[in-house]
Amino acid sequence: MGTRFLRHFFEPRIIAVIGASEKPHSIGGLVIRNLQEAGFPGTIWAVNPKGYESVFGQACVSRIRELPETPDLAVICSPAHSLPKVISRLGRLGVKATLVLSGGSRLDEANGDKGSIRERMLVAARESGIRVLGPECMGLIVPGRKLNASYASQPVKAGRVAYLGQSGMLGNAMIDWAAGRGIGFSHLITVGDSVDVMLPDLLDYINQYSPTQAILLHLERIQDSQHFMTALRDASRNRLVLAIKSGRTPESDLSSTPPTPGVANRDIIFDAAFSRAGVVRVNDSDELFDALMTLSQMKPLKGDRLAIVSNGLGPAMLAIDKLISAGGKLASFSEETQRALKKGDFDMSKPGENPVDLGGNATPEKLVAALEIVAGDPGVDAVLVVHAPTRLAPSKATALAVIANRKRFRRNLLTSWMGLEAALDARHECSVAGIPTYVSPEKAVKAFMHMVDYQRVQALLQETPPTLPFATTPDIRARCRTLIEAARVEGRETLSHSETAQVLEAYGIPVAPSRYVQTPEQALDAASSIDGPMAVKVVHASNCRPFRYRRQPHRMSAGLLQDIHSPEQAAEGVTRLGDKLRERFPSVRIREYCLQPMQRGKHSMQICAGITRDPIFGPIILFGIGGYKVNVLADRQVALPPLNMTLAADMVGRTHAARLIREHSSDPERDLERLCQLLVQLSQMASDLLELRGLELNPLLLNRDGIVAVDFAIDLGTPARFAIMPYPEELREWTTLNNGMAVEVRPIRAEDAPLITNFHGQLSEESIRFRYFHNKSDLTQRDLSMLSHINYDRQMAFIAEHLREDGSKEMLGVVRVWNDPDNIRTEFSVIVRDDMAGQGLGSLLMKKMIAYCKSVGTLEMIGKIMVDNHPMRALMKHLGFRCRYNMEEQVVDAVLRLNEPENEWQRHRLESMPD
Repeated sequence: MGTRFLRHFFEPRIIAVIGASEKPHSIGGLVIRNLQEAGFPGTIWAVNPKGYESVFGQACVSRIRELPETPDLAVICSPAHSLPKVISRLGRLGVKATLVLSGGSRLDEANGDKGSIRERMLVAARESGIRVLGPECMGLIVPGRKLNASYASQPVKAGRVAYLGQSGMLGNAMIDWAAGRGIGFSHLITVGDSVDVMLPDLLDYINQYSPTQAILLHLERIQDSQHFMTALRDASRNRLVLAIKSGRTPESDLSSTPPTPGVANRDIIFDAAFSRAGVVRVNDSDELFDALMTLSQMKPLKGDRLAIVSNGLGPAMLAIDKLISAGGKLASFSEETQRALKKGDFDMSKPGENPVDLGGNATPEKLVAALEIVAGDPGVDAVLVVHAPTRLAPSKATALAVIANRKRFRRNLLTSWMGLEAALDARHECSVAGIPTYVSPEKAVKAFMHMVDYQRVQALLQETPPTLPFATTPDIRARCRTLIEAARVEGRETLSHSETAQVLEAYGIPVAPSRYVQTPEQALDAASSIDGPMAVKVVHASNCRPFRYRRQPHRMSAGLLQDIHSPEQAAEGVTRLGDKLRERFPSVRIREYCLQPMQRGKHSMQICAGITRDPIFGPIILFGIGGYKVNVLADRQVALPPLNMTLAADMVGRTHAARLIREHSSDPERDLERLCQLLVQLSQMASDLLELRGLELNPLLLNRDGIVAVDFAIDLGTPARFAIMPYPEELREWTTLNNGMAVEVRPIRAEDAPLITNFHGQLSEESIRFRYFHNKSDLTQRDLSMLSHINYDRQMAFIAEHLREDGSKEMLGVVRVWNDPDNIRTEFSVIVRDDMAGQGLGSLLMKKMIAYCKSVGTLEMIGKIMVDNHPMRALMKHLGFRCRYNMEEQVVDAVLRLNEPENEWQRHRLESMPD
């Protein structure tokens, strides 16, 4: 539903509380008192059928229709059975937003043909378009607007952190935790079991309209993964986003979501989603605030190398153990740092080494001196101070010395003042001074690793990847879709072994040479052309399904014969396998027999890779060590497609398989690159073949000669919906310009950063000024990321590309649009290389974009043009744009209506949006 009418939740002038009374346990009464205590400046009405004159001093009416004015926001606290009727009456009155705080266990009980309470609430909301947040939400709090429409137990301090959660009770606890740490909120909202307004809607609204610096996100479930991922990625590009998710184990997951084939623990998929969105995930609520403090107070890191300065070796070793187990690195000091430490008047247990243990007699002055030396080492990214109180160095005195000299330290500083009584003041002083501080060394290291993880996921979000190693063609896609369609016509949900081999070969994935036969006689003939020992496998419906080891009608080895040395043995093996299967499982139809030369794994590593489909996030790419037993002890990483080489390298690098390759391969970089290429090919396959539900390559042999898939399986399903929209291949087209030059007009992709850089370098200063409204001689890494790495469901950019005679490509022009989350209006920009003026390229790109925006339902396109950009103004007039001078910004606004509004809200949004 997007951000439709959400403004009424956050900026109400009139609030009605339905079901409010002065009874001690009245939720409605508590909401009114919270509104009063927050100093809400608007009008508050109570509604209660018992006919009270007032509730806590606020005027009360007995019926909704008796309200003398239409509220902007209604807060419903009446019994659950009345919710559909109350929402319907509020909608007829013209109310645009309602909070439903009531709920209960009977929300999903059906009432005859009428449906459940929850279903009837949604029907009632859709009739009038009223937005519903809840049921079972705590309410919402916007301290900056003196709005506390909730049953929260205590006041909330204003701040620049937004909390969006799904649990009302956890929201209440979050208020108390934050109060204890002095943290304020810009927004605090819990959606409960909302039927209408979802977390992605709120994310979009806050990202658009709030000055929030950080967002804390609590998740229990996700309904629409594509909307969620788009909103989350947009938010994390502009703000720090921290997420905590409950239901991490099967025992605590109450969503009844079916398992994901090939993935033992679905929680790793959420890890992959958060990482892809540039979000830091934390494990518990204490960690949430520790991470918030660290990430909001520390400068960006350059790496993951930590130095430790302590007044005791024991606490420092605890920090090191936590650091290494979490995947961090202990910094190695330069020779210069080692000499400086040894020369200093320090009583160290390990002179010149990390950790720097100064001993129990270290004074505050000595600690500061050691800190300055360590923080100046170029091989150190951050320094952790671990301190236990002593007579020579009380915690508070040492903390004050560190604070007073903080400008002398050239690296990020974290502190852990150990203890509960003497250390309390030290932690308070550091907290006030803006230096991250923690109760224990382990907590400090965990917070440091959150910073490392944040830098990693943000770098992935902004990194421009190298050129894709593989690109499909319409012919490849058509061949594979023909195979899939033929299987569907026959009523099959799987491809045979031979059909799967054809799909893999089409996508450039090497498969073991195989011969497929139906009879012993064919096996005798086929085996004569195979040199050396062979393997014979019977192929039937059950072993054509990926990730189904425990559901097979017989063990894997029962359908396979190895080390066959003659054609006669191969024919006899086909007979034996067929007879055995027909005897034990007469209903299972044999599709074919596969003959392969024996694939010895003596000098190879067995890998498992593939595609699976998650009920929430859609297609998932998985990778890890191969073989069938490892699916119990799985070394398995997952990622959301589409993948590029950078994302694939990050995925491979987190596996045990990568560690083995780095330790034992003669050429680790070559082998790791081959695996990354494989994952990109699988990602492309998932994007192209939407009916592909699962693909397993297991085992996949990796050795110095390359990669070869030995066994594989594909099954089919309904067309997939991706969490991250894949590259829209169908929007590519080829055309010829006025000068006869052949160009391809296609959507931009992340790998186009070099093209953009070269294109920008060939633009004149005037063209750059017309595009960016100022002189922009160079593009930064962030610029390139923003220009090339886009969300296709909310942005679009078409580039015109020309293939030179030497095989290289050049970019001639680009047109872009940025949609608002509700797809009401899109803002465009277009720029063409100076030497292409007069060739019709600008008009071609704009017409392509106009047609695209019309097709996705956008209502209006707008662009801002400099007054002296006469060629662009002429093009806009030619294309039918309405142009008018914007006196405030001193530009020309070019506006084109693409589609007509479908309802009053769209019409109102269109009319009220600033030009």
